[in-house]
Amino acid sequence: MDRRKFLRGTSMATVGGLTVRGFASPLLAPLLNRAVAEDRVLVIIQLYGGNDGLNTVIPLDQYALLSQFRSNILIPSNQVLPLSGLPATGLHPAMTGMQDLWNDGKLSIVQGVSYPAPNYSHFRATDIYETASDANVVLDSGWVGRYLGYEFPNYPAGFPNTDMPDPLAIRIGGPVNLGLQNLGVNMGIAINNTDDPLNLTGSVYIDPVTGSCSGSKLDFVRTVQRQTDLYGDVIQNAAQPGCNLSTLYPTGNQPGAELAQALKIVAQLICGGLKTRIYWVSETGFDTHAQQTDGTDTTIGMHANLLQGVSDSIRAFQDDLQLLGISERVLGMTFSEFGRRVYSNGSGGTDHGSAQPMFLFGDKVIPGMLGTNPVIDPNSTPATNLAMQYDFRSVYASVLKDWFCLEQNEVDQVLLNSFQPLALVDPQGCIDASVHEANQRAGRNLLDVYPNPFTDRTTVRYTAGGGRVLLQAYNEQGQLVRTLVDQWMASGEHTVTLDLEGMSTGIYYCRLQNMGSQQVRNVLKVR
Repeated sequence: MDRRKFLRGTSMATVGGLTVRGFASPLLAPLLNRAVAEDRVLVIIQLYGGNDGLNTVIPLDQYALLSQFRSNILIPSNQVLPLSGLPATGLHPAMTGMQDLWNDGKLSIVQGVSYPAPNYSHFRATDIYETASDANVVLDSGWVGRYLGYEFPNYPAGFPNTDMPDPLAIRIGGPVNLGLQNLGVNMGIAINNTDDPLNLTGSVYIDPVTGSCSGSKLDFVRTVQRQTDLYGDVIQNAAQPGCNLSTLYPTGNQPGAELAQALKIVAQLICGGLKTRIYWVSETGFDTHAQQTDGTDTTIGMHANLLQGVSDSIRAFQDDLQLLGISERVLGMTFSEFGRRVYSNGSGGTDHGSAQPMFLFGDKVIPGMLGTNPVIDPNSTPATNLAMQYDFRSVYASVLKDWFCLEQNEVDQVLLNSFQPLALVDPQGCIDASVHEANQRAGRNLLDVYPNPFTDRTTVRYTAGGGRVLLQAYNEQGQLVRTLVDQWMASGEHTVTLDLEGMSTGIYYCRLQNMGSQQVRNVLKVR
C-alpha cells in the first residue's frame, strides 16, 4: 500500500475551538530561491452547486431575448445594479458589496469561463476545476497542490522548519480537497470551526517502530502528526484577538454568515503573522434547479440570498484587510463547477450549463470586465449553453504567472499544458507591457464570420496580434468540433474556412485566442 494513499485524511489536532485536520503542508522553504515576495496570499472561494451566471452578471443588452427564455426568474432591468463604465452590464440587486468593490477599482469580472466538452456532473466537474484537467483526463493532483509541490518538493521531510514554520495552505470550513493534493499527499491542513476535544496524538506514539513495511508507514504517520501538532501551535498563536477590525461581516442568521466566519479567520491568520500562501473557503447551495427566485418577486429568494452572502462577505473581508493594512498582500478568486443554461425550467430554476463568470478581487487586480456579455442566440433551445470565452486554466495561469511570479514554462508544468495568461492581475515586478496591450486590444473586433447563417461552409476572418493563435469551433453543448488554427502567426488579418458539412444544423461558436486576447462569435448552420 502506498504510504501517501494510506495517509489521506488521517491527521487531526485541536486548536482551541478550531479543529485542524490534514497533513502538515509540504510547504514552505525554498521560496528563498525565488525572487517573489513570500507574503503574497491567494484566497479561493468555491461556490458549490453551479452558479447561474446570467442572473449574477446580467447582460442588459441581451435583455429582450432573456425575457423570452427565462421570464420566470429574470431580474427586472430597473433593479439591476449598474456597473460604472459598463452601461450594458449589471449585477444582481443583492450584490451591493461587489458593486462597492467595482466602484473602488478592486474587482475584475471574467466572462464566459469554461473548457472544451464541459461535464455537467457536480462531482466530475468539481474535480476538473480543482485539478485543471482536460474533460477526458482524471488526475489525482490539484492545480494548487501541484504548484506547492513544485515550489516545495521535499515535503514532508524537514517541515516545519525555522525558515518556514507555518502551513502553506489552509482549508477552512471543510476537509482538504483534491485541489490541495499532490499525488495523494495533502499539501495543506484543514480548519473546521467546531469543538473537538479528541486528542489523537497519544495512541500514535505507544507502539515502537519496527523495520517492517507497516513500521515505516507508522513512522511516516507519526512524522505527519508531529507536524500537524506544530502547525496547530502556530495557528493558535496567530489567531489572537484584535485581528478583525471590519464591522461589515454578516452574522447570526444573515445570508453568508458561515462564509463570513471563514473569511474572518483568514483575515485573522494573515494579520496574526502566518506566512501561509493559500486559503480555500467555500459556500454551498448553488444547485438551483427549483425555486431559484421567489414566486412573486424574482429579486429575492434562494439565489438572491446566496449572492448576497457571498457579496457581503467578500466586501467585509476586503474592508478588514484594508483596515488591517494588509490588503496589498491578498488576491481573492471565486469559481463554481459550472454555470447554468440560457433557458429556465418549469420549476422556477435553471439546469446545469457550461460557461460562468468568475470574480477576482483585491488591490492588485486589473479592474474591469474581461470578455464581453454572453450573446444570446435567438434560436436558443432548452439545451443551449453559453459560449466559452476563456478557459478556466487561463485564469489559473494568470494567477500563477502574475501573482506568484512563475515563469511561463513553470506555469505550463503546473497546469500540465500551455494556457495563455490573461490581463487580470497587476503585481509589481511580475507584469509586462503585453498584458496591458492585451487589455487595450480586448475592445477591438478581432473575429468575423461571413456568411452567417450558412449551410455547410463559411469564412472566418480574424486579426492576430502576433504569437500563438488558437481558433476553434464548438457546438451549443460546448463540445469541440473543429480546430481551425493552432500555431504561431505573424500579426495581421487572416482568413480560414469553417467546414461543417455533415454536421447537424443549429448554433455553433467560433472562439479565437491570441496571447491573452479572446473573442467568440455565434454562427448558425442551416439547411
